[in-house]
Amino acid sequence: MTTHKRPERVAHMVQHLLGELFARGMRDPRIGLVTITGVKMSTDLREARVYWTVHGDPEQRKHTAKGLENARGFLRREIGTELKLRVVPDLHFTYDEAIDRGERIEQLLRQVHDEERTQIPESFVPERDE
Repeated sequence: MTTHKRPERVAHMVQHLLGELFARGMRDPRIGLVTITGVKMSTDLREARVYWTVHGDPEQRKHTAKGLENARGFLRREIGTELKLRVVPDLHFTYDEAIDRGERIEQLLRQVHDEERTQIPESFVPERDE
């Protein structure tokens, strides 16, 4: 079975281009500090799943998602202009929850570490040689 590298290359180019567009700033005030964390292309290059994250609370995330959905046509047109593809992929935006999960895991680990520190009996604490 052969693996095609073209969808991966196009996905990387789309991710880079979208990153540049968001870095320059969008006119829609709902779109804040968006970071494109990844793009997955279909094998026929007709659809692109764009994974994104934004700094802020869940309300900010909801507003950004609406702004991204409204900007799909503009972003698709920019991709078509820059990349000169025969078929411009349809963009589907998906919030990337990996960062949120990582922060939650880190918070839980800190909490367990703090609880362990407060529950250690003094007999188990090694004596210092001074």
